Amino acid sequence: MVAEGRRELSADEKYEERFKAWMSPANVQFASAEAEKAYKERVQLIKDAVELKKPRRIPVCPNIGFFPANYAGITAQEAMYDYQKLGMAWKKYHEDFQPDCLASCLLATPGRVFDILDYRLYRWPGHGTPPNTPYQCVEGEYMLEDEYDALIRDPSAYWMRCYLPRVFGALEGWKNLAPLTDLVEMAFAGAFMVPIGMPEVQRSFEALLEAGRAAVEWIQAAGAIDAEVMGTYGVPSLIGGFSKAPFDTLGDTLRGTKGIMLDVYRRPGKLLKAMEKLVPIMVEMGVRTATMAGHPMVFIPLHKGADGFLSRNDFAKFYWPTLKEVLLGLTAEGLVPLVFVEGSYNQRLDFLADPDLPQGRIVWMFDQTDMVKVKEVLGGGACFAGNVPVALLKAGTPSEVHAYVRDLIEKVGQDGGFILTTGGVVDEAEPDNFRAMIEAGKEYGA
Repeated sequence: MVAEGRRELSADEKYEERFKAWMSPANVQFASAEAEKAYKERVQLIKDAVELKKPRRIPVCPNIGFFPANYAGITAQEAMYDYQKLGMAWKKYHEDFQPDCLASCLLATPGRVFDILDYRLYRWPGHGTPPNTPYQCVEGEYMLEDEYDALIRDPSAYWMRCYLPRVFGALEGWKNLAPLTDLVEMAFAGAFMVPIGMPEVQRSFEALLEAGRAAVEWIQAAGAIDAEVMGTYGVPSLIGGFSKAPFDTLGDTLRGTKGIMLDVYRRPGKLLKAMEKLVPIMVEMGVRTATMAGHPMVFIPLHKGADGFLSRNDFAKFYWPTLKEVLLGLTAEGLVPLVFVEGSYNQRLDFLADPDLPQGRIVWMFDQTDMVKVKEVLGGGACFAGNVPVALLKAGTPSEVHAYVRDLIEKVGQDGGFILTTGGVVDEAEPDNFRAMIEAGKEYGA
């Protein structure tokens, strides 16, 4: 409801208000006037690129994983458990390379939280993978093929009573809980509470409370590091909120790759109905997380829509429609979807140029897609970013990296609406190669 006498802001007005908040972050104390000036200038570079203008310089915004840890000589495991070492490594990265956006140490997720909850969906450094390696998803069917109706009927109840007990060993007791929607009358309340008194359910809640305390410890430490880095070096974060494509929400960690590919043929109606149910949930997630961050950009990684995962016809039927709904829902709230197009989209670029999507309000980050073709299809309609290969940063030479960046900018970055970034997440790179990318981007992007 809009209060009487007050006009609801348009999408463009919401957009401008969100960028104002990003331009003047409430939680950052700038170390100097120069750092504040650099921060605002970098936000403006990104805003100009989003709006398809020619910025003063092309923003150089690498997609960073555990590279700061490797560069500083600590393991990924130490970054996840030792916040003092985490801060040292991430500060060193920003001081030495001076990128145009923050490599948030929040992406070095809290290992202790996962330990407490017995997280089974991933292996992480020192817990299933070697200490110096990144995460590894444990593929599986954590939602069974006959559970679509339960998910469609009440997604939150399904998550709590079925999905979470399977992916968090410590929450297995939650299988005994009744849906919260049972609490509608006084006469029902007593029976509802009985399972909560069971020892296995109480152990689950106790583990959740312990994990919550560990998460607060992590967010306070990591958030303080990010704020200090932003205030010292004048670098804004490129990511504010987070959301997902409904097909990926189901296919990544509920049904799994094999499960959802079979569902495309065996139960297409159920799959489509479930994805429609997830659309408002994914929109709300993006709006809520971006609003909490005071930041307009909503990161959306695309996992199972790439060439080779789905045929063009199946992409058009199962993947694109609900992703498009999420994008429209986010832009209506003044947000900018930052869509990481993983893999190759050479066979379906035209979908991304859908005329229903607002111009100058979405950023498409490309991995292995032909960037010249991207410019032909999207140029003048949407900002795009890409795509320095991570393999080149690890196995190439500084001169090869320099030449790649120069060629990329000359071919696709001359007319604005472009952000220089890496094709994938950087966990390992040769420092001289990484530095060559940053320096070439700033040199030829001016």
